[in-house]
Amino acid sequence: EDPTSIDASSSFDDISEQPAIIMTMTTSMAPDILLLLLLSFTRCSAFSTTTTLVRHYEHGRQPHPQQRSTSSSSSSSSQLHMATWSDSKAVMDYQKFLASGKQELELAKDVPSVILRPKGDSTPLSNCLLEMGQQANLADEVLTPNLDLPATLGGNAEYPIYICLPPQDLTAFLTSLPESYQGRTDDFVFFSGGPRYGNIEDVLKQRGFCRDTMTQVLIGGLRIAPNGRPQDESVNLGLDSQGDAKIANQCAACGKWAGAMAERLERNQVKCATDFYREWRRKMWERHVYDACFTLLGVVREKQPTTLADVANYYEPEASDMVWEMSQLLRGWRAITLMYGFEERIFGTAEQRGTETPCTLEDDMYPYLWGNQVLLQSKMFCEYLSYAKYEKGQLPATDVPNKSDEEFASRMRKGNLRAD
Repeated sequence: EDPTSIDASSSFDDISEQPAIIMTMTTSMAPDILLLLLLSFTRCSAFSTTTTLVRHYEHGRQPHPQQRSTSSSSSSSSQLHMATWSDSKAVMDYQKFLASGKQELELAKDVPSVILRPKGDSTPLSNCLLEMGQQANLADEVLTPNLDLPATLGGNAEYPIYICLPPQDLTAFLTSLPESYQGRTDDFVFFSGGPRYGNIEDVLKQRGFCRDTMTQVLIGGLRIAPNGRPQDESVNLGLDSQGDAKIANQCAACGKWAGAMAERLERNQVKCATDFYREWRRKMWERHVYDACFTLLGVVREKQPTTLADVANYYEPEASDMVWEMSQLLRGWRAITLMYGFEERIFGTAEQRGTETPCTLEDDMYPYLWGNQVLLQSKMFCEYLSYAKYEKGQLPATDVPNKSDEEFASRMRKGNLRAD
C-alpha cells in the first residue's frame, strides 16, 4: 500500500476522538513507525466508510453524495491532506479532559433555585421552571436583573441561577453584572436551542463562559404548552443495531447543575441527557443547524405557510446538501464533528415534530440563528438568505451579507485529523 494515497478527509472515528494524543505521537515517531501508523489509518478509514454507507441504506435514506464519494477517494487521491484547525482551545479542552480522568458526571440534586427573568413580563420558560419547582415543593425565588441574589436559598449557600433572559438581553446583563452576581458565575445556568433561544455560544465565549463547569441546557426538546405545562418533544427513531432506542431532539444539560436541571425536567416526563461539555456542544450545534437551515429553506417557497415537516418531506435534496455543507464547515471553523447519524436525527425531528411549525425568519433572532459566522461561510446558505430577504420580504430590518464568489473560496485544507 502506498501511504501517499491516504485521504485524510475520510471519517476517522477513532482518530477524531483522540486528536491530541495522535498529534503528539506523530511528531516524535521515527519515519518507519509513522508509515505503519498511516497504513493503519487507511484501513480504519475504509472500514468506517463502508459501515456508514451500509447503515444509511438500512435506515432507508440514501447516503449523501459526499459519503458516496469518500469510499473511492482514498484509492484515487495522490495527496495527503492535512487538517487546518480554527480553534486551538478545543485541543486544550480535550487534553484537560483526558488529564482529569473523569469517566462519569457528578450530578447535583435539584434544590431551591433563583429564576432570573426580564424586567416587566415573565417568559414562558421562567414560568415553566417555577411551576416545575413548586410541584416538588421547592421554594424557588424569581428575580429580575436589578435585584440582588440572596446569600442563601433553602439553607444552601450554592444554588442554580437560571438565566431565562432572551438572547438579545444577555450581552447587556453579562457586561454589567450586579455585584452580588459577580462571584456566582459558576452557578449560572444558560439556555439555548429552538427558535426563541438559538445559539448563544459567541456571547458566552467573549466572557469565558464556554467551559466544562458552566451549566448550559439545550431546550430544543422542550415544548411549553399554552397552559404553561412542559411537554416532551423528543423523537424515537426506532432501534439501533444493538437493540437500543435511537432518541433524537431530547433536551441535554452539561456543567455543575446539569443533574439538577435534568431531574427537574424528568420529574415532568421530559427527557434530558446529562453530558460532558464536548458532547453537549455537538448536540447544540446539531440543533442550531436544524433550526437555521430548515426554516430558511421553508420561507423561500411559493406556497406558504411551509412547515418544517414540508421541508423534510418535499425538499430533502436541498436540505441534505445544506446540512452536510454545514457539518463540513463546523469541522474547519469550530473544530466540531457532528455525531454519527445527525442527518437521520434532523430529518426525523422535522418529520415528526414539525408538522405544525411554520417556517419563519425573525429580525431579533438573526444574530443567534441565521447570522452565525459559521453558517455565513456557505455560499448556498447565503444565496437562500438573500433570496428570502430581497424576493420574499423576510428580515426587513436586517442587513444580510452580499459576498462575491471569491469570498467563498475555502481557506481550509481538507481533513479531519483534528475535528473535536
